[in-house]
Amino acid sequence: MAVSGAAEAAVRPPGRGRRVILWRHGQTSWNVERRFQGSTDVELTGTGVGQARRAARLLASLGPDAIVSSDLKRAARTADELAALTGLEVARDEGLRETYAGVWQGLTHEEIIARYGEEYAAWKRGEPVRRGGGELESEVADRAAPVVLRHADKLPEDGTLVVVSHGGTIRTTIGRLLGLEARHWESLGGLSNCCWSVLGDGARGWRLLEHNAGTLPEPVLGDDT
Repeated sequence: MAVSGAAEAAVRPPGRGRRVILWRHGQTSWNVERRFQGSTDVELTGTGVGQARRAARLLASLGPDAIVSSDLKRAARTADELAALTGLEVARDEGLRETYAGVWQGLTHEEIIARYGEEYAAWKRGEPVRRGGGELESEVADRAAPVVLRHADKLPEDGTLVVVSHGGTIRTTIGRLLGLEARHWESLGGLSNCCWSVLGDGARGWRLLEHNAGTLPEPVLGDDT
């Protein structure tokens, strides 16, 4: 027997809801050297461009409706690869930049441990630390999460937003959108270059559907190591 009207609406499977894909940029030379980049504007390597092109082909198959990116070169160049395949315009927003980390920026992991070991250990324990005299993680979330929400609010009912940003900024943004306390954000593992996490719009808010997806496991090289 045919079903119509309200009865049809009742048995129709619900839509998947909005999705936000948070995509980390491709490899840079400072990633390889294990230098803390922060807000320093470092470009992609040739390998990084290749990573972005491969990942863009996978993400394009998901039919994104909008792309927003950090305005730093490594993220903007990564976003351009997806824009070229989808025809979407990329919105640039400095609110999605990586954490400003003051004197840590440009130092290798080993140099940070040697010079600022206590500060580094406190950060890893989840304490609020201005690494290198820079931003608190909560301050990064304060500027980045509203950018994501503003663009997500423009999506159609089952739309997909791709956010191209940086490892630390993505982690703090996910933590904020999931409602986790800042001291627990470290429990979200780092993203490999050009991998992504997916948030879905659930009945009680945003839910983490995938994390560090996109490739076989690779080392995490970057500020969030």
